[in-house]
Amino acid sequence: MNETGKIMAQQVDAVDKPPKARVDMAIDTTGPESAGERYRRKRDYLDGFLSEKPTGVAPTEPGGEVYEAVIEALKGIYDPEIPVNIYDLGLIYGVEVSDGHAIISMTLTTPNCPVAESMPGEIELTVGSVPGVGHAEVNLVWDPPWDPGKMSDEAKLEMGML
Repeated sequence: MNETGKIMAQQVDAVDKPPKARVDMAIDTTGPESAGERYRRKRDYLDGFLSEKPTGVAPTEPGGEVYEAVIEALKGIYDPEIPVNIYDLGLIYGVEVSDGHAIISMTLTTPNCPVAESMPGEIELTVGSVPGVGHAEVNLVWDPPWDPGKMSDEAKLEMGML
């Protein structure tokens, strides 16, 4: 821009062709490593971090064996009207496991759901059969009400919503 605030443009007839990019231009060839070492994929710095399991987690806490087994059991129960499991549907609001007792807080898609009477019993039986859980209790809650925003991305993809 000049002093008056106008944008100045320059007209050209041709532009020099840029040089072709080459892989060896991006790699420092002055080091002691061979060509094979230079072009081989370098180890991902997150590999060790991502493969590491949490240490010192109680079996009944998130990340623990019993807790994760309860979540997997819940993922095996499907809503009869929707081909998605109840966990990914967002119907499970909370899971608490302590001393062999599991408490599941959940809702249904609607209070008039046809499985309102049978679903809690099915969940109690399924979660109660998980090793480390002796008794399961299901609390059916309606607040906050369920909405499709509570679904996981996997469930949305399965339903064609993504």
